[in-house]
Amino acid sequence: MQAAAAIEPIHKIAVPAPKSASLEPVIRGGPWTEATYADSTKGDNVDGEDLAIRRAAVAALGDFNGSVVVVDPTNGRILSIVNQHAALSSGFQPCSTIKVSVALSGLSEKVITPDNKTRVAGLGKMDLTYALAHSINYYFATLGEKLGFEKVSYYAHLFGYGEKAGLNVPGEQPGHYPSAPPRNGGVGMLTSFGEEIQQTPLQLAALMSAIANGGTLFYLQYPHSEAEAAHFVPRVKRRLDIGPLIPLITPGMRGAVEFGTAHRAREDGPIAGKTGTCTNDHTHLGWFGSFNEIGGRKLVVVVLLTGGRPAIGPLAAGIAGDVYRRLGEEKYFAAGPPITPASLVSSHICCSK
Repeated sequence: MQAAAAIEPIHKIAVPAPKSASLEPVIRGGPWTEATYADSTKGDNVDGEDLAIRRAAVAALGDFNGSVVVVDPTNGRILSIVNQHAALSSGFQPCSTIKVSVALSGLSEKVITPDNKTRVAGLGKMDLTYALAHSINYYFATLGEKLGFEKVSYYAHLFGYGEKAGLNVPGEQPGHYPSAPPRNGGVGMLTSFGEEIQQTPLQLAALMSAIANGGTLFYLQYPHSEAEAAHFVPRVKRRLDIGPLIPLITPGMRGAVEFGTAHRAREDGPIAGKTGTCTNDHTHLGWFGSFNEIGGRKLVVVVLLTGGRPAIGPLAAGIAGDVYRRLGEEKYFAAGPPITPASLVSSHICCSK
């Protein structure tokens, strides 16, 4: 583990988006084992999806190889999954998105408060909001070491790691959470980079939904027909005692979008989120988990990119921001939620982004 967080430049990368993977440009830093560009909609079943959401997600992802998962955090309904094969797979290293779970763990155990400041070599003292917004590895590695593996693991499992996020979602895998500190860097690498964790996009979407709705971890449900969607009934997995902690972490997640690693997601309305960038088995990974905080409809948008050098967290944030923008232009957030029967019932690079 490095003594201080190495912060990858987050300027906009001008990368052409070819129409097929065979036209993929040579990207320095490989060899990459997965293509940067692909038809990410191949094999998807769209029956039961919200087609307005689907169109926005497909258009925003474009030719990049990845997955977009959109969830209604008020009830756990999966509104769209672009690239269902990737989203329902055995998972991917979470990179710095794991820091959200770690922040909640530290606040729960009172190891940190929002005002506590940690000195980071070369960067001075910083609080939780700054550390989340800029994804400071050293801060979260130190926090993980103070908590210890057992407590970090306890909260991670409480928040849904290592188990299926969905209820009766065909093909969904539970991901993986290690039973002991990683050999490479111990608990510090786990809490700053997500070392040895396999996170699925659905798991990140479920956690983001719980933060967005005040602490209810829903089973994510994925209607596969219009009839299933029309008769959707929410199912609660468990209530998380994080209500008082949510206002303590959202400033850092909003800060990531407003001035930090996720600035490409910035839109007119407030968005809170967390980026993640790392490499795993010669595949570059770019994550962004987010939710919007304005309008009559609240959404969670999770983006995962895989491939070569362009697959980074800031680019994933930009794609999520484009999803929100496209839906905003269609006045999606101004409308109230649809009335349903359920609604009537009360090996790493700097890896920091």
